[in-house]
Amino acid sequence: MSSYRRAREAGACYFFTLVSHQRHPVLIEAPLRAALRRSIERVRVQHPFIIDGWVLLPDHLHCLWRLPQGDADFGLRWSMIKRLTSQAIAMPGAVSLSRSLRRESCLWQRRFWEHRIRDEDDYCRHMDYLHFNPVKHGLVGRVADWPWSSFHRLVKEGVYPADWGSDAKTGDGEYGE
Repeated sequence: MSSYRRAREAGACYFFTLVSHQRHPVLIEAPLRAALRRSIERVRVQHPFIIDGWVLLPDHLHCLWRLPQGDADFGLRWSMIKRLTSQAIAMPGAVSLSRSLRRESCLWQRRFWEHRIRDEDDYCRHMDYLHFNPVKHGLVGRVADWPWSSFHRLVKEGVYPADWGSDAKTGDGEYGE
């Protein structure tokens, strides 16, 4: 079995990227969004974490999480979220033998990408990156136009101005990932 090097610091903040299987653009479909939300809520009851930032795109998602002190097991959380979401949504298509042996569905790409946030500057760059991602991918012209993002909550909280990401200069920033 492969052994992946992962940053595991209890109580740290992490940036994650998860991708749909074969980049199928299914993640923003209403039933899947609802199943993903319910899965996250269920997992957070048993294994708490704070979601600082989130963006859901058709074929992938980015998010920033803060784990509780003394806990670094983001892998368990993602495993549970992916499993619960997959169980709630019947994905069309045949499951390969390899995926079947691992009890994987046709919803998620195997594994995920994580980055431990090092400092406030790193945090800000990754937060900006995830919120600007729908514009980067040409899905909208302004960050505020993408509905599946924590950007709207953060505007209400005064973290971002409502027009952030509306000009070409924003897209030239040095963001994470």
